[in-house]
Amino acid sequence: MESGRSRGYRFALLTVLVAALLAATACTDFSVQDRQAQAGQFSSEPPMVPVRTSTTPPSTETESPPPPGPCVDPDPNVITTCLASTGDLVPGDADGAVTVVAERTTGKIITAKRYSEHKVVASFSVDGSGDGGLIAFAKSPTYSQDQLIYALITTPSDNRVVRIAPGDVAKPILVGIPKGPTGNMGAMFFNSPTELIVATGNAGDPAAADNPASLAGKLLSITSLTSGGNVAPKILASGLGSNVSLCPSLSTSNLYLADQTATEDRLSVVSKAGLKPLWTWPDKPQIAGCAATNNAIYVTTTRTKHIEALNEPTQSKPTVQKPTVVLKDQYGALGRITGLANGMLQFATVNRESGKPVSTDDRVVRFLAPTPQEDKR
Repeated sequence: MESGRSRGYRFALLTVLVAALLAATACTDFSVQDRQAQAGQFSSEPPMVPVRTSTTPPSTETESPPPPGPCVDPDPNVITTCLASTGDLVPGDADGAVTVVAERTTGKIITAKRYSEHKVVASFSVDGSGDGGLIAFAKSPTYSQDQLIYALITTPSDNRVVRIAPGDVAKPILVGIPKGPTGNMGAMFFNSPTELIVATGNAGDPAAADNPASLAGKLLSITSLTSGGNVAPKILASGLGSNVSLCPSLSTSNLYLADQTATEDRLSVVSKAGLKPLWTWPDKPQIAGCAATNNAIYVTTTRTKHIEALNEPTQSKPTVQKPTVVLKDQYGALGRITGLANGMLQFATVNRESGKPVSTDDRVVRFLAPTPQEDKR
């Protein structure tokens, strides 16, 4: 789906986003919704993927002494602590030492690095009940000029895509996405400067995900990015489950989608014909996020508290192998995950919602992903 040029364009702009965010001197509040709305195939035997015994990434700078207080985590991999229940996140710099993370339940987008204070760069009024709230976000492809941030949020009446600008209020782009007590979690990213890809959860209703008249449980292409139009998006795939995450590959042109269904968790590749399953988990470990980098796909799980790795399929080797656990039971229940081209991963915990929180939860952690080894047997 995504060309090498558009992938490079998108991830090069990531560093520009955070540089601008860290330079901000004041928090922006966009708590009034909709005001001035018109303004402006695949299976095989498993290869050996080594389990990393140390997750400590290489240090790129001298670390400052820790500040006093209960939110200091001694683990050097922990980027930031004491977050409300987390949603989406993206790396904040080329080394993965800075994070930009959504607090799902408070509606805040926060940027931070180790031992730094939370800097709120945007804030939404959201309905954070169930698994709703500030679900996903993506910077404008021209962020350095317009400083727009697009987001998927839950309101008292629906799930919707909005955009916000500093000093302004949130403006609707697409409204009327069904909300439910569960099944609200989705994902988004810019596939090109003019196309926003949005995945929506099934809102707790699998029938709605299969209904072409409903925006629930769909993979959507939004090309009308101006506020107030509410132009119907193109449906790229249907039948999505709950807790949907997207991971465009940094190594190939593939787009992967992870979700949870009533019978299994699954990882699929998006094709012109819709979703093509790559791997399924009948034991339902609660796949919460995925990232594709370094010729591998990594998924996080909430119930089993894992990061699992699969070799990424390619044209010459169109198979995936049995997932290998590369991180286990170290940080509790895991949520979203994201990756950099150098193999560094960032992931967020969801212990406040789904685990046994410690004093520093919820946290964002960086992890140097192991490189999958080819099976030569």
